[in-house]
Amino acid sequence: MFRPLLLSLCVALLPLGRAESPPVDVIVYGGTAGGAMAAIGAASQGARVLLLEPGRHIGGMLSGGLGRTDMDRQENCIGGLSLEFFRRVGRHYGQDIAWIFEPHVAEDILKAMLKEQNVTVEYGQSIETIIKTEGRIRSLLTTAGRIFSAKVFIDATYEGDLLKAAGVSYRIGRESRDLHQEPLAGRREILRSNHQVNFAISPWKDGRLLPHITAEEDLAPTGAGDGKIQGYCFRLCLTDVPENRLPIPRPEHYNPDDYELVRRCFEVGGEKVQNILGIKPMPNGKTDINAGYPFSLNLLGANQDYPDGSPSRRKEIWQQHLDWAHGLVYYLQNDPSVPANIRAKYAPWGLCKDEFTDTGGWPHQLYIREARRMTGEYVLTQHDLMTNPRKFDCIGVAGYNIDIREVQWVSLKTFYFPKAAEEVYMEGYLSQPVEPWDIPYRALLPRFSECQNLLVPVCASASTIAFASFRMEPQFMIAGQAAGVAAAMASHDDTSVHLVPIAELQKRLRAAGQILELNPN
Repeated sequence: MFRPLLLSLCVALLPLGRAESPPVDVIVYGGTAGGAMAAIGAASQGARVLLLEPGRHIGGMLSGGLGRTDMDRQENCIGGLSLEFFRRVGRHYGQDIAWIFEPHVAEDILKAMLKEQNVTVEYGQSIETIIKTEGRIRSLLTTAGRIFSAKVFIDATYEGDLLKAAGVSYRIGRESRDLHQEPLAGRREILRSNHQVNFAISPWKDGRLLPHITAEEDLAPTGAGDGKIQGYCFRLCLTDVPENRLPIPRPEHYNPDDYELVRRCFEVGGEKVQNILGIKPMPNGKTDINAGYPFSLNLLGANQDYPDGSPSRRKEIWQQHLDWAHGLVYYLQNDPSVPANIRAKYAPWGLCKDEFTDTGGWPHQLYIREARRMTGEYVLTQHDLMTNPRKFDCIGVAGYNIDIREVQWVSLKTFYFPKAAEEVYMEGYLSQPVEPWDIPYRALLPRFSECQNLLVPVCASASTIAFASFRMEPQFMIAGQAAGVAAAMASHDDTSVHLVPIAELQKRLRAAGQILELNPN
């Protein structure tokens, strides 16, 4: 008697004018690739599923410019719905399987897979608040004036907005090495590498440090936790096919001084400065542009406020990164300070007429490599990837490098006897190979005391180091499918997601093709 009465009272207190949708079994919040797989996984088990997407597109980075899938050295780990997706991509291109694809192809395939399972998708539904009673989310209220109710919820956003609204614990940024006894954690040593600024350039101009540069005295000690996160960027899809090419226009507020660090790099290194735009081939004369140099599409430090930022602050950061990407490509194609042969190398590339057609050819998804990370029933750490990889509650296998992109540009005093000079360095990059490791179901669960009907397959419970291996789209898809199946089971049995029988969950995942062990006995 008490629960329905309390819920009715909560609903009665809602602002007038809200449109309440019929309740469903499972709501997935976030139309990322992981969210799509969660919705399909739940629907495949007979659940009534609603997928709520704050934007206008399905697929997140999979359809947002990341056309070269991060599946290196882990092809054998990918099964289930994830493998089905890549096989469908292959059929589109006349192959058995394809790991590289055009953004619109990825979105079309994901939409078809959702439609086949009768998943209802609602676009433009950003969370405003929730109703939560007795440790369970009851309803989700959106800024569009809608109310959505379900038995079980899945947060599949890159940001973790639903888990925060539900009062679930989380962390942002780098922890110290001491917290989990992780040798790779914390602020990194500054060492030479192909991701380092390997030319002596000054960080100063007119008596001030150039924008986005951290002063040496502001650096955290090596190994300390500083809460900083790796850089974000837009993964541009460009083409050099004239019939499909849109020229890169001069940005409205373009200022070449914004690229002073790049100019100084060319001034010292000349034609040795290569790969600022990492051009690698994709189907139909296109390329997925990634960060391949310490000065790149990544705008280091500009994303620090994003994970916990207000909608307006996030919009500012989003636009700042888009402006940086637009201006950098224009700069490299046109500025006389860029060596002529490098300008000529980049000049043929432009936006694609047939990609991102509702955003002028620019990607609709910012590459949010890491935002909030849940602190749940089990926190994955470096030890789970390198010394304790097998788990009794395995729901999928991962295996990508522990991969953290550049975090910050710093100014360091460098000594050249008998002189000394301040120079620019990059800090934060690492890429540590790991063997395949098990993704435990517990890492998708909030603490039981905090929420009992929420699963989190994207902002999973992990340290920065462990998340750096987990954060690739194939793993999000694998975890998403498992979360969807578990959500359907919890909904059907009207029980907590924490009490889903692991053996039965694993049985259903295996039946759906999910890989839970690479060498089964």
